[in-house]
Amino acid sequence: MTTDFAPPAAARRWRNWGLNQESLATDVLIPATVTEVAAQVKAAGAAGRRVKVVGSGHSFTAIAVADDQRMLLHRLNGLVSVEGDLVTVQAGMPIYELNRRLAEHGLAMPNLGDIDQQTVAGAISTGTHGCGATHSTLASCVEAVTLVTGSGEVLHIDSSSELFPAARLGLGALGILVEVTLRCVPAFVLLADERPMLLSEVLAGLDEGIAANDHFEFYWYPYTDRAQLKRNNKVDVSDRPLAASRRWLDEEFLSNTVWQGACKIGQKIPAMVPSISAVAARALTARTYTERSDRVFCTSRRVRFTEMEYEIPREHVAEALAALPVIIDRLPFKVQFPVEVRFTGPDDVWLSHGYGRDSAYIAVHQFTGSPYEPYFRAFEAVCEPLGGRPHWGKLHYRDAESLRRAYPKFDDFLAVRDRLDPNRVFANPYLEQVLGS
Repeated sequence: MTTDFAPPAAARRWRNWGLNQESLATDVLIPATVTEVAAQVKAAGAAGRRVKVVGSGHSFTAIAVADDQRMLLHRLNGLVSVEGDLVTVQAGMPIYELNRRLAEHGLAMPNLGDIDQQTVAGAISTGTHGCGATHSTLASCVEAVTLVTGSGEVLHIDSSSELFPAARLGLGALGILVEVTLRCVPAFVLLADERPMLLSEVLAGLDEGIAANDHFEFYWYPYTDRAQLKRNNKVDVSDRPLAASRRWLDEEFLSNTVWQGACKIGQKIPAMVPSISAVAARALTARTYTERSDRVFCTSRRVRFTEMEYEIPREHVAEALAALPVIIDRLPFKVQFPVEVRFTGPDDVWLSHGYGRDSAYIAVHQFTGSPYEPYFRAFEAVCEPLGGRPHWGKLHYRDAESLRRAYPKFDDFLAVRDRLDPNRVFANPYLEQVLGS
């Protein structure tokens, strides 16, 4: 066995992308093979130690915080096989690399979230999702996984296994994912239509918009009556490319450089935030273009923030949104980021937010370094009674008992956890909070 440690404190210290979580691991493990992963887990179990895998750090919760040994899987990042539309990759591959490799084979993911920096394992294990009434979490695209259990056993799990509904979205609690098989689709082009609108107009056409478009979402700008609507639909040819200058203006200059500056001004002078929000609501003008699917789904996010995202039954979306202006107006600070609203369909993955129902996802954000907890807690208090389920990688304050009420298969998942990691080699404080000890 080759054991790769990184003992200096600088190597052992870790912070997430949002800069709101950090930890100092005792050791850093960097295996290069599945055999090494298994051996390191077996050694940890024998010594009564814990191992926590860390991906790209894009979760805002403490799900990736290591209180003992941290394991990095960036050396397990290869393409294993392509068999028709079934693609197997090592779990440490980043989403952006997955997209590139799929394109080389004339394939694509049927749906994606709005960033591509996560690892495949991290994205599916936390419930990363995109939008669209016929889509759910990325975990719903998983056809098989290979994981290392708490005893160091290498276990292959596919749809023939009773473990499959749990293993597709396991929070890192069942084992270490080392390979993932995804059901992909032929590469496709999207026609993107993005435009500012009155929020009232978006809400009035909500049911029709969700039903009539492959992918439908919008942003609401606090302190205004304005929204930014985004609709993406499959088309046969890419005949309306976006000019490079327009892409740079919208996605690099306005959405990152200018927005960063605006957030810093609002942080220093809170009274200006409503005016900044009003200007931002009109800064991105309407645009329509065609592009390869993953290049439409995924955007560059350089302005750092903290986030809470709640899934609620779709029929309650108007109620939840109506509560937000009241919450925001009562806060002792200003909200600097827009509210993101997306919609997905049901799936059968036990700990998927969309398990068994049509979903609305509402995400609230705050610029990094600005206060957020009263805002997030107040919004959670609205969503929980509606049957809301918090995104596993976004901030929330729920515990195992309250989550048990939200997930019909919660206890079934815990039974699988007891079977695959009875000694809690993969536990950390976050998993103890949301799953129990």
